Amino acid sequence: MQFEKDLTSPYKDLFIYVRDYLLSFDGVTEIKKDKITTYSFSGSALCHLRTMPHGVDIGFLKGAFIEDSLGQLHGKTKRMRVLSIETIEADSIDFYIKAALKLNA
Repeated sequence: MQFEKDLTSPYKDLFIYVRDYLLSFDGVTEIKKDKITTYSFSGSALCHLRTMPHGVDIGFLKGAFIEDSLGQLHGKTKRMRVLSIETIEADSIDFYIKAALKLNA
């Protein structure tokens, strides 16, 4: 299961930081799937979280609708955008997660 791999990754601390931050919001729930850990907010898909060789990816399922004033999201699908991080970037993580929560409210 991917969650166990994430907990043994060199980026485990970063994964846990983002996970704990996501779960600190009322209404956010976690679903551990074989290939990825996903999060929903009030019953609506919010994002997924996964360690990668370069760090941690937070895939925002409605990311294409986030006003990306920080210019850190990437992806070209109709809906999803990904924030790739290598270190704890608290301001960026906070900005994007709160923007995603607003879209799901």
